[in-house]
Amino acid sequence: MSDEYYIVSSNALPEVFAKVVQAKRLLGTGAAHSAAEAARLVGISRSAFYKYKDAVMPYREGGQDRVLTIQSMLEDKPGVLSSMITSFFDAGANILTVNQNIPSNGAAYVTVSVSTANMDISVPELFDRLRSLDGVISVSGVGGESEYP
Repeated sequence: MSDEYYIVSSNALPEVFAKVVQAKRLLGTGAAHSAAEAARLVGISRSAFYKYKDAVMPYREGGQDRVLTIQSMLEDKPGVLSSMITSFFDAGANILTVNQNIPSNGAAYVTVSVSTANMDISVPELFDRLRSLDGVISVSGVGGESEYP
């Protein structure tokens, strides 16, 4: 028998499921050092945590979170990289890495990897916003994002 998945409002679920998610976050952030401590902090038994830990997760963690890597060519002038980073922030993207090469001939390659889990715009719209910035020469996706040339 294969698993079936459902999207259900957290308001319709028993409270234990939300507490399992909270406990997993405590473990992930280091706020709790063991499953027993995380379960105690959120008010559930350790056995309840272990029973549901692999079956309960927020929707975005169930496959909607994606890492997007973007390569761009930027003019070598003050504020261009800053405006690009601000665009990621405004879109709700979480910046994971930034790598800027040393400028040559008035421009530099910059590669940025972001988590799209909390973005409130589409990836194509993000690319359009980045391309419209003053000083951005080119923007393209790396790897699986090549559909956004």
